[in-house]
Amino acid sequence: VQLQAYGGGVVQPGGSLRLSCAASGSISSINYMGWYRQAPGKQRELVADITSSDSTNYGDSVKGRFTISRDYDRNTVYLQMDSLKPEDTAAYYCYAKIKRSDSRPWYDYWGQGTQVTVSS
Repeated sequence: VQLQAYGGGVVQPGGSLRLSCAASGSISSINYMGWYRQAPGKQRELVADITSSDSTNYGDSVKGRFTISRDYDRNTVYLQMDSLKPEDTAAYYCYAKIKRSDSRPWYDYWGQGTQVTVSS
């Protein structure tokens, strides 16, 4: 199983970016999908996650600015980031809780980080 993240870059304050992360490989079921971020010298923090019933959860610092969504046919999670601030600068990591078959347990898989830089 692999998670491939796309969409990072450099944007001015107030701008927008859209991240995507696709899960591929031997997948039976996906429960949670989501995003964490980590800035230099700081702990990794939850940005947002979404369950298989489309229930969403956001970190306090991004509520009202970021929107998470899923495409179940493509095993992909998206993060629309609007009204970006310099403090949103970080490496963003996607993750997913996946079963490779019905007989196997749930396991957390992580994608590579994608850098988001908000700067004028």
